Order: sequence, then structure tokens, then C-alpha cells
Amino acid sequence: MKVLVCPSGFKGSVSPETAADYIGAGILRAIPTATIRKVPLADGGEGFSHALVAATGGTIRSHRVIGPIGAPIHSFYGILGNTTVKTAVIEMAAAAGLSLIPPESRNPCMTTTFGVGQLMAAALDEGVERIIMGCGDSGTSDGGAGMLQALGARLIGRDGRDLPCAGGGQSLVSLAGFDFSKMHPGLKKVAIEAVCNWKNILCGPEGVAQVYGPQKGASPTQTKLLAAALETYAVVIHRTLGMKISDAPGSGASGGLGAGLLLIGAKLRPRYDALREYFHLENLFIDCDLVITAEGAIDDQTPRGKIPAEVALRARERGIPVIVLAGTIGHNAQVNHDIGIDAFTSILQRPSTLEEAIEETERLLTEAAEGAMRIVAIGRRLAV
Repeated sequence: MKVLVCPSGFKGSVSPETAADYIGAGILRAIPTATIRKVPLADGGEGFSHALVAATGGTIRSHRVIGPIGAPIHSFYGILGNTTVKTAVIEMAAAAGLSLIPPESRNPCMTTTFGVGQLMAAALDEGVERIIMGCGDSGTSDGGAGMLQALGARLIGRDGRDLPCAGGGQSLVSLAGFDFSKMHPGLKKVAIEAVCNWKNILCGPEGVAQVYGPQKGASPTQTKLLAAALETYAVVIHRTLGMKISDAPGSGASGGLGAGLLLIGAKLRPRYDALREYFHLENLFIDCDLVITAEGAIDDQTPRGKIPAEVALRARERGIPVIVLAGTIGHNAQVNHDIGIDAFTSILQRPSTLEEAIEETERLLTEAAEGAMRIVAIGRRLAV
């Protein structure tokens, strides 16, 4: 049997590369003769910068920034190797990710992308001509306002004063205009592309506040406040800049960071299309009998552009079955059967705290892969 192993990472636990190794070990326990091809996939969230730097022989730059709750943190960005154009890769999660926010501080009305703009400014200061931004695993819902402020933008309130610097999404309720006259000069010479969930939009019932706000710690009242703030943001952008972004594809990525990136001329790219280029995935499904992918959770949001769904959609076109190993199985996860995920299972074996699950990830993921493959082996015997 030829098995393609192409997991995403488990947030706050293991990288895609490590997850692939654990899954591969489990497969071989069940079917020692299996041929395994590992293609770890970093979808723009945690691990994206390191994955691209490793793939190109680049380097990681350390940089201190303002984190999502306003305190200084140690962060980083990458400079790719083997490129004719000097290219930086930034994962927004390294400066504004959910894993950087203690559970008791998770209030997406207040968290900021200011540190993301600081990483961009640092890359521009060293003369990069291209920035690849990974949008994923965010802990913010400020529409990219903090990022814009870090790059020199003024966000002006109805009273004519600047909105609070790094004030979070809730401050956008009072937005009336912009001043981009003092933006970082390097923005005029750089091409920016963002790897994002193309299906996430900024506003409306399917907007980022309604869909993802509660996952980031927002109460029902805070979710309504964020939705109103981002609606105001979109209206002011349309009125003052002539850009209609409320339902633009990708505008809601990373708590609306996609919208902020559009304002500085970035090109937003669907995750899988970008990954196909960056990680040379043209031949991903060639010569395999089964695909095993993995992610921290599978639920009714998985079909909205997450790695297991994107893999499954393309595997189904080729008639290749797909199994997903997930940390948790969430609400209405069965909808994933409609997009080509043939089976999914949780790696958990008993009720566990998050800390316990993280500590045992290697064993849990290895044994889950082994169990899945033993069931596959039984199916093959029954089919004879």
C-alpha cells in the first residue's frame, strides 16, 4: 500500500513535519510493508515561515514586537533562500496568534495586529522586494487596523482625533477616515501576497466576527460589537477610498487582516493555490492508494478552506480515499463527508485536558494512525 501523509500542524503542540513523522510511525506499526510519502503542509498559520525557510534554505530573523494583548514579545520572520527577488515570509500568528494569548485574556475586541505591521516594517527596512504573508491561527479581529498603524497609517475617529494605537477591533466603531501620507516608504517598492482562507469575508452573517469571534473568546455581546465595528470599517473604506471589501474573498482572513492588506495593495491568494506553488504540489497525488491528513480539529468550519478539506476535494477528483486524524471532532463534522473526507477520527482515547493532550501528542497521533490503518487492512481483507 502506498500512503500519502500530508498533515497540517496541531496548534500549540506539534508542527506539520513532526505530525507527519508520528503518523508515518503508526502506519508502519500496522502495515510494515507500506510505502509512505510525507508532504507536511503549512497553511499560512503556525509553522508557515519555518516550513518555507527550510524548503528554500533561507534564514530566520528574530524581532521584538508588540504582541496581541499589547505586551512586548519575541517574534520572527523569514528570509527565503534560492530566490532572485529578496523575499520575506511572515506568519501573522508569530505576532498576533491565538496561542500567544492566555485563555483569561482572550477578548478579540481588544487584541491587535500591531506586531504584524512591525514585522513587515522590519523586513522592509532590510530591503525586501516581496513579502509573503501567512494568514492563519489568529487571535485578533481588528481588520488589520493595528498592522496599518504600525506601518504609519492614521486612523481618524469621528471627533477628528486618531483612534487609539493598537486599540483592537472595538475602536473601529468610531472610525471616520484614514491618512496614509506617512506610510513606510518601502511599501511603494514591495509586492505583497497573502496566503489566506479565500472563503472568509469581513462582514455579514458569514463575516469573520460572527463565525470566528466566539472561537477567539468573544461573548455574544462582544461578537455583536465586533460585527458592528467591522461593518463601520467597511463602510468608511468604501466611502473614503472607493474600495468595496465587505464581502471580498479573503477580506475576513485572520480577523479581517485580509481587508487591511488589501488597503496596502496586497494580493490575496487561496491557501491551496499558494501552497501548490510554494511547496511544488503538482504531483501530490501521483502514485498513492490512500491519503492521511490531520489537523487539530475537524468540524463544520473545515470545508471553509482548511487543509484537510482542500486535500480531500482534490483527492476525490482522482478517486483516492482520505482519512483525517483530528485532535477534536466538533459541531456538525459529518458535513466533511460531502467534500471527499471518507473517514475521520479523534486521536483522543479518554477525557483529557488540553495540557494532557499536548503532552501525549506523539503517542496519541502514532496510535491513532496505527488504529486507522489496522481498520483499512481489515477492509482490504474483506474485499478479497
